[in-house]
Amino acid sequence: MPRPLRVAIVGSGPAGIYAADALLKSQVAADPGVSIDIFERMPAPFGLIRYGVAPDHPRIKGIITALHQVLDKPQIRLFGNVNYPSDVSLDDLRAFYDGVIFATGATADRDMSVPGIDLDGSYGAADFVAWYDGHPDFPRTWPLEAEKVAVLGVGNVALDIARVLAKTADELLPTEIPPNVYEGLKANKALEVHVFGRRGPAQAKFSPMELRELDHSPNIEVIVDPEDIDYDEGSIATRRGNKQADMVAKTLENWAIRDVGDRPHKLFLHFFESPSEILGEDGRVVGLRTERTELDGTGNVKGTGEFKDWDVRAVYRAVGYLSDQLPKLPWDIDSGTVPDVGGRVVQESGEHLQSTYVTGWIRRGPVGLIGHTKGDANETVSNLLDDYANGRLQTPASPAPEAVDAFLAERNVRYTTWDGWYRLDAAEKAQGEPQGRERVKYVEREDMLRESGA
Repeated sequence: MPRPLRVAIVGSGPAGIYAADALLKSQVAADPGVSIDIFERMPAPFGLIRYGVAPDHPRIKGIITALHQVLDKPQIRLFGNVNYPSDVSLDDLRAFYDGVIFATGATADRDMSVPGIDLDGSYGAADFVAWYDGHPDFPRTWPLEAEKVAVLGVGNVALDIARVLAKTADELLPTEIPPNVYEGLKANKALEVHVFGRRGPAQAKFSPMELRELDHSPNIEVIVDPEDIDYDEGSIATRRGNKQADMVAKTLENWAIRDVGDRPHKLFLHFFESPSEILGEDGRVVGLRTERTELDGTGNVKGTGEFKDWDVRAVYRAVGYLSDQLPKLPWDIDSGTVPDVGGRVVQESGEHLQSTYVTGWIRRGPVGLIGHTKGDANETVSNLLDDYANGRLQTPASPAPEAVDAFLAERNVRYTTWDGWYRLDAAEKAQGEPQGRERVKYVEREDMLRESGA
């Protein structure tokens, strides 16, 4: 009797879980069956849903419910707190599985070559998000001394950062933020937050709902300068062809023509301002210099030679994430991705690295919304199954599931399981209950391991 197809997935965020779901829905799952092990370096699953989404976005965190239903399936095992490649290498995985899918995310900030970027008070978005999301591998405190703050970028991460900086700690208290984050936000002195984009309203990468959410806070006055509402032929074409871009532009137009209200915290959305230098004194941020830009007819912009200095004491750059390079895999340093064709990892020679696949951000870069990873996963899994059907997968030396448990025990790897997540989940909910909160996150890795029963 043929054994089930054995697949390892590295990464338990949406990309990895969607890949597992695609495998479970395949014809192969019915005969001869599939057996999937998901390896995750954090003690808890769900990747960027747990450690990359702002805590005041329960709507997006609701995706966890759908991911839960996949991980509940008996054909799937979770191995948390297992790091690639220090705990398990590509060669190790090849010994146990017919195929390996890498579905890792992005935790670093993309470089931004602006003078002054290394000044004290200049921060990357990824680090700040990891702090307020209670990531165990990042500092427990965050300096929030600046009354005026700049955020560079016009994507949803920039909005998240601006919103968290502009809200009060008590507004965020009903969420799952851990005590250290609440205490840090209580000390936040920010009264003005300035978000800068070098292009116009039609080119902003906000999603309409996220943008509108900014205006829902009783403490945040959102301000748009009417002079920043400008469109050229390229912008008009973008609005006609992209419903979301049109909705974003309409929201910004409405904010630009209304009277400024009296909510205590001001959040300015600036367009046509290209950051040219972060200004410093004695090694610290004391301002931001931008160059005014103008549309060139195509929706792109050119500099006008007109500069302005802004009085800000902290700068957050939200200009994109960068995936972590994976040892033993080919790497495109410019895009920060693993080269692939249809999800099949491709070596410099152009040959497919046998039995090795990628999906999600490690494949296409940190772009798009969470739902976009589903189509990505389906394509990758389809090609893996095609290789399986045509005998192109390598044969593992030890395909029995218990061989993996024995290997990790021999290596003294302290790992968490899916049952362990249920225990940690219950413990976090129990922490929140006395305060009427849905949950309070554990931050320390050791606490998470203990509550998971590892």
